[in-house]
Amino acid sequence: MKFYKIGFLFIASIASVCAQTYQQIGNTTYVSDGTTYQQLGNTTYGSDGTTYQQLGNTTYGSDGTTYQRLGNTTYGSDGTTYQQLGNTTYGSDGTTYQRIGNTIYGSGQ
Repeated sequence: MKFYKIGFLFIASIASVCAQTYQQIGNTTYVSDGTTYQQLGNTTYGSDGTTYQQLGNTTYGSDGTTYQRLGNTTYGSDGTTYQQLGNTTYGSDGTTYQRIGNTIYGSGQ
């Protein structure tokens, strides 16, 4: 799973996974596939063993991915870009993420 920042948390891509929902309660995000992510300081720990560390505007994943946010656009080391417009984020891979309250709804691909 890849991560970028949508409002409150490193979410991902989330992009290789579509039609998922992500709900944040406190510093923990629950994904509809059963995965959880806990953010402690600038590091996010996934129940799948992945970790993501944010340093400045760049997020580094333990899987080797990096994501850099410039303005409302996030650039992934895999060539994917994500643009946030209001409460919706659009991925160059056809994914869309919409935040409503503390829940993000993913679709596409």
